[in-house]
Amino acid sequence: MATARKTTATKTVARNAPAKSTGSSSTGPDAIALLRADHKRVAALYEQYENTRSASKKKTIVATICQELSIHAQVEEEIFYPAVKAALKDKEMVPEAQVEHASLKELIAQVKDKEPDGEMFDAKIKVMSEYTNHHVKEEQTEMFPKAQKTKLDMKALGAKIAARKEELMANPDLMEKSPVPASPAMAATT
Repeated sequence: MATARKTTATKTVARNAPAKSTGSSSTGPDAIALLRADHKRVAALYEQYENTRSASKKKTIVATICQELSIHAQVEEEIFYPAVKAALKDKEMVPEAQVEHASLKELIAQVKDKEPDGEMFDAKIKVMSEYTNHHVKEEQTEMFPKAQKTKLDMKALGAKIAARKEELMANPDLMEKSPVPASPAMAATT
């Protein structure tokens, strides 16, 4: 029995090993587990927002959503996407995900540090939620399964993502700056 487990573990390690050794023997969660946890956390925040009437609570929830999405997008763009794009020789899935990030970043710029002052603000959060759900669905049903079939070391990527997230949370000045909204319709307020 122990031999069978060892053989299975060896095959799993060999399948998930990077093409070139990274010298990493990380024991933390893999990259996909970390990214899925982010997705769950943000979905719960959107649900809290929907169930809240208090403007001050909404503002606090939106601030957390903006921070979570901004950090998540940045670590995906800096670490996960380049690795997946190279491993899959992808020319469609990762660029599409980056365009989706850009749309979310525009909405983040419109609601971050703003007062939740009515219908237009709530509409922007609703659209952010819908964009996020669409993006998450594509990642979890298309990108993640394909990435898991590559030789990428998901533990090593997970360690890099966790370290970068910690760095960004500790030093917000390292965060990418939010873009200026692209269109007047996107920037409309109440």
